[in-house]
Amino acid sequence: MLVAAAVCPSPPLLVPEVAAGAAPELGAARAACADALGVLAAARPDRLVVVGPADLSGRGPHPAGTPGSFRGFGVDLDVTLGAAGPDPGAAERELPPSLAVAAWLLERTGWADAPVEGLGVGEPLAAERCIEAGQTIAAQAGRVALLVMGDASACRTLKAPGYLDERAAAFDAEVARALGAADVAALKTLDAELAYELKAAGRAPWQVLAGAAEGAGLAGTLLYDDAPYGVGYLVAAWS
Repeated sequence: MLVAAAVCPSPPLLVPEVAAGAAPELGAARAACADALGVLAAARPDRLVVVGPADLSGRGPHPAGTPGSFRGFGVDLDVTLGAAGPDPGAAERELPPSLAVAAWLLERTGWADAPVEGLGVGEPLAAERCIEAGQTIAAQAGRVALLVMGDASACRTLKAPGYLDERAAAFDAEVARALGAADVAALKTLDAELAYELKAAGRAPWQVLAGAAEGAGLAGTLLYDDAPYGVGYLVAAWS
């Protein structure tokens, strides 16, 4: 059963070494992520599953001990998902960037409260499949926690990666409301086509969360809502 969840943005810019001179701009976002992870620890889960967007090579399960790095972003920095375990499959491939950021957050906060594993989900995954994946995750242990990585729209300003789209602000506002209210029904019915057009990478992970949270009766708190660089970054905690 899902006992807690944290929702965090997934840009590598959260890592100060990647952000370099721009690092102070995301200080509040990092602090909010740390607070959200504190909610996960306080729930004393038996298992933590990290869910984040991934391209084809990074989709599917990533066991504890899977390595990741930020070399693709010009930084010689390595991370590991959870404690390095004996699973021989852990070294077969690297974490996708979203899960590497999650691994960095967990290392930064000294996570040692429960075993960790990851799941990379693809942007095209239909809502029904996302919800089913969440239901499966929640049923696999007595006390499950989720760390859900993903960004809102990338179309909030003229300089945003997806340029300005007038629909982006309203979409992000509704996602922020749903995450802050732990509104499972609203997350389940997010418009996947609109999310794709707005380059909202968090849509599929958020719907995995919605499936996992069915019947859990969790309450939500929105900890951060801003759009630096024209991309919607949201942090929320459910418990």
